[in-house]
Amino acid sequence: MSIYQWSKSPSRLLLLAVFLTSALPFIPRAIGQAPSVSATPAPASALRPAPTPEQLAQQAASEADHQQMMEQLHITSLRGGADGNNPDAPNYANYDESKANPYPDLPDPLTLKDGKKVTSAKVWWKERRPEIVEEFDREVYGRVPAHTPKVSWEVVSTVTEKNGDFSVVTKKLVGHADNSLDPAITVNIDFTVSTPADAKGPVPVIIEFGFDPAFMAALRKRFPNFAPPPQAGPTWEQQVLAKGWGYAELIPTTIQADNGAGLREGIIGLCNKGQYRKPDDWGSLRAWAWGASRALDYLETDKAVNAKQVGITGHSRYGKAALVTMAYDQRFAIGYISSSGAGGAALYRRHWGEMLENVAGTQEYHWMAGNFLKYAGPLHPNDLPVDSDELIALVAPRPVFISGGATKGDGWVDAKGMFMAAAAAGPVYKLLGKKDMGTTTFPPIETRLIDGDLAFRQHSGGHTPGPNWPTFITFASRYLSTPDAQHAQGNSMRH
Repeated sequence: MSIYQWSKSPSRLLLLAVFLTSALPFIPRAIGQAPSVSATPAPASALRPAPTPEQLAQQAASEADHQQMMEQLHITSLRGGADGNNPDAPNYANYDESKANPYPDLPDPLTLKDGKKVTSAKVWWKERRPEIVEEFDREVYGRVPAHTPKVSWEVVSTVTEKNGDFSVVTKKLVGHADNSLDPAITVNIDFTVSTPADAKGPVPVIIEFGFDPAFMAALRKRFPNFAPPPQAGPTWEQQVLAKGWGYAELIPTTIQADNGAGLREGIIGLCNKGQYRKPDDWGSLRAWAWGASRALDYLETDKAVNAKQVGITGHSRYGKAALVTMAYDQRFAIGYISSSGAGGAALYRRHWGEMLENVAGTQEYHWMAGNFLKYAGPLHPNDLPVDSDELIALVAPRPVFISGGATKGDGWVDAKGMFMAAAAAGPVYKLLGKKDMGTTTFPPIETRLIDGDLAFRQHSGGHTPGPNWPTFITFASRYLSTPDAQHAQGNSMRH
């Protein structure tokens, strides 16, 4: 079970965020990426132990790689990002809507680069969509190499076990990337798949980008007295099993490290033979999405899985990765994008919570292409040729659920900015014969906009996906079905 699944309330989330940030002060935040605006932080000295030599070395290596990329781009300095923790800081994060839209004009997903309007699905698929993909490749997420290593999947174990009241068959797998390009670099992808033991045929599966068990074990070893509060209600996995679907856990950091120090290792380093990235090379988000596609390759061979009904989900930085996955691989059937914020569904042109400049800084730049740094230096967010409305548009016509928490608790990720991006992507859904959210007016908190194929809900909790899982499952139930449900539907049609 993912560690954030017990985070059903802001107080639990705050405990988890404090724990993670105090445990790993020099490593990018895993769950606590979004600073809480509802709590007064304790003094850093009270929360954070001294960094280990390994953490200091990793931070120094990240800063050196970041500097190397700036030199490639001939940039001498970057604008600083927002401070999400100190209300007295001059650059404290903005949560004032009157100041949130300095660049109100968004790039139009249905206007070609030559200024002509897209008026047909044919022009979208043949002309406009490739234009948008090219600009995201070059300026935002980076290009996947033309030839990437083949991944061979090994089933390490198969066991029948219980998850709550449900009996499941769990397969642990390792995806071995061919490292003949550079034998010094190994990439072994950690992937686990669980399906109902009593399924009458292949079932839908939701893949979650999750946390490395080794990472969590290291935290428990360093903090042996730490114990999460007991789970309140069914986990997301149990909610999925109740529908007769399966679930899977993909560990992104076994594909590519979540820091700049690791960019010459992992799948990015393997493809570059251990050398530095070029400015348009892929970053970690695109690498994690590539890994999810390789996991789907495996699921297409698993007779227990309906590979036409595989969804992808992630929270926070992994919400970003889930949206990128949906945008780039049209085989994924549905997505639950939780609190993805900047670099995900939130608009770069907004000035609310986390900013583009944060993502370009030394703690997060590795998620993106090197070229992205330009927009926090000599260029500005409104100079970007694309924005997140067009990323969501790349998902069309497939269903996607955009989610975030309350401003007091999850303000960093800008729920309204994510809604605005989804609204601006709506015309593409309509062009392709699907339904948008049905409104361009930001709804009251807890309002479910799930009648269309583009869905949204802002819950009243903190930086956690938990409160919106029931809503997503209701939404997804229109698209995913089990063999039993398909059989019942067939019988009703015959009668």
